Amino acid sequence: MNNALPYLALSMGLLSSFHCIAMCGPIALALPVQKGNRFQQFAGLALYNTGRTFTYAALGIALGSLGYSFAWIGYLRYLSIFAGVLMLLYVFWPTRLDPYFHPPKFWQKFIQHLKKQMSAMLRSRKMQSWFLLGVLNGLLPCGLVYLALISSIATGNAFNGGFYMLMFGMGTLPAMMAVGFFKQWFSISLRMHIRKLTPFMLTLAGIILIMRGILIQYTANNSSNLNTITVCHGK
Repeated sequence: MNNALPYLALSMGLLSSFHCIAMCGPIALALPVQKGNRFQQFAGLALYNTGRTFTYAALGIALGSLGYSFAWIGYLRYLSIFAGVLMLLYVFWPTRLDPYFHPPKFWQKFIQHLKKQMSAMLRSRKMQSWFLLGVLNGLLPCGLVYLALISSIATGNAFNGGFYMLMFGMGTLPAMMAVGFFKQWFSISLRMHIRKLTPFMLTLAGIILIMRGILIQYTANNSSNLNTITVCHGK
């Protein structure tokens, strides 16, 4: 894996934190961790966010395996450029793109079932339930996660794809830990102000993805790497 990719994944995670606070922050705020001591609070939030990161890494492994199946890895750079352009288009023309981002009905039904399971886990005070809540939360629709997953394909194999998404998840941890641990600081008004920063973060992340596709060199299979095939000419 290119040395720059883990840093890109971590940067994408950090940039996505602003989006996470606005969209997923309410789940972290709803965790019943405030009644315990400081260690219990930290442990509960850490388990929840570890569950999210675990799901991201598992999805990265799956899509990294898909990337390995491509014979010509060099074409994967265009996925990064496409993801960046798509992100920029969504920032500047969201109303035009919104109709194309609705998941199919069967997936909507799955998400509704998922949310019911998450609601039940929110009422639980068992720490293992908070980990599972994070695992399920990682499956909820999120455009930034989807774009990171598209980028993980370019790593070319399962291990690197999983590591890429692990770094992405770790990038989101500081903000998500803060919003849960210091919930009294994150009022509705503050979360709305943070949400207004999301378009700027999306724009910056889109530019990073495009520049990555342009500048990062992928190892491509070409004719010089192929084994020479001996051709026998009969008389």
